[in-house]
Amino acid sequence: MGSWARGAACALRNGVLTDDTDNVWTAILPWLIAMGVLMIGSAFFSASEAAFFSLRPADRRALGNTTAGRIAHALLEDADRLLSAVLFWNLVINMVYFALASQVALRLGKEPHGSSRAFAFSLAALLALIVVSEMLPKTLAVLVARRMARMLALPIAFAVRAVDPLMPVLQAATELSRRLLWPRFQPEPYLRIQDLERAIEYSTTDARLVEQERTSLQNLIKLSEIRVDEWMRPRTMFRSFRPPVSLEDLDGRLPPSGYLLITGADSEEIVAAIDLKELSDIPDRNLERLAQPVVVVPWCATVADTFDEMRSEGRSVAAVVNEFGETIGILTFDDLLDTIFRTANDQSDRLWNRSLIKPVRDGVWLVTGLTSLRQLADRLGVDLPPVKSATVTGCIWEQLQRIARAGDEVQCGRLHFRVLEAPAHGLLLAELTLSPEEPAP
Repeated sequence: MGSWARGAACALRNGVLTDDTDNVWTAILPWLIAMGVLMIGSAFFSASEAAFFSLRPADRRALGNTTAGRIAHALLEDADRLLSAVLFWNLVINMVYFALASQVALRLGKEPHGSSRAFAFSLAALLALIVVSEMLPKTLAVLVARRMARMLALPIAFAVRAVDPLMPVLQAATELSRRLLWPRFQPEPYLRIQDLERAIEYSTTDARLVEQERTSLQNLIKLSEIRVDEWMRPRTMFRSFRPPVSLEDLDGRLPPSGYLLITGADSEEIVAAIDLKELSDIPDRNLERLAQPVVVVPWCATVADTFDEMRSEGRSVAAVVNEFGETIGILTFDDLLDTIFRTANDQSDRLWNRSLIKPVRDGVWLVTGLTSLRQLADRLGVDLPPVKSATVTGCIWEQLQRIARAGDEVQCGRLHFRVLEAPAHGLLLAELTLSPEEPAP
């Protein structure tokens, strides 16, 4: 009798607990649905942030002139406004989400064994928001940024406009917090070279790696001093093709620059290029359809400015023109990378596999015609000669006022050149000696 009574009482308690548990989950089901909707909203704004702010200049151009593309361009014109609106909506949604999660956890905590259930639910809600609403949408948005930007442009535009009345308040709060927390914060107008070198030294203990990184940094800085005509591939150093271009025109050989250069239909000026190294399948006919327009820069532009323009336009080749608009050379993206990361980054070595300056005997060097006068002066520790030309060949021709011939001798400042080889279509070679420095008056 006693055992039967204890069993009945146990069954009654289990039934009551089951009914109570079902009632609890039924009561919190609307809150769970609302949390799911908020997770979708948070994922929407997280994906929007990642998609819009991972677009490169080339991606922005690829958005096209469609309605969605124009809206996306308009949003990116005021990036601060776009980012503030996206972060605002994401913050509001996440705050409401955690408020609902807290209410659900409190409800679960009132039940038997409720503390463990409440803790498990809170942890699961946090992890779900991080994975489903942050990590996953941002990862997918970065992978298909252009497509995602087109899809989200219109709803994001409405969301940004809806928060516009609050923008002055948000900006005032941002400025106030900056003044209270960092009242003496002053942004540096530029990054000092010494700071970069110090960062390189502290980043690794490998002396060889530190030296390579320092050399690359110095080469990068020198881009702002080198004119593009000092570093371009001259017109005689590359082949160009007039459309239509077929695979047979290449004669089974890769062009020296690695790019197929396309001229205008009725001119000899370079207007487009194809990076053949990036193609996995090359058609037999009409290769010009794969070409990408080139950036056109004047001969006096710096390599750094040309690099910035190529990056902003998403181009791989720059056509260098003279004052008459004629193409006198090209500069490729590969040439720029070679300039930055090579230890001996001289033009002669890059184009002809010959060194910039080769010692012959004490006080005598062998130099090539494409050697930059600027680099030559830096290497020998002398002042630049007072000439307008950028290379050894130009300096010699400028002094002679004619095409150089073997045996010619010219004086450019302290640099004395004796021409050894001067082929009509090839690389000039000269013997260089330094004249004694004139005593100061």
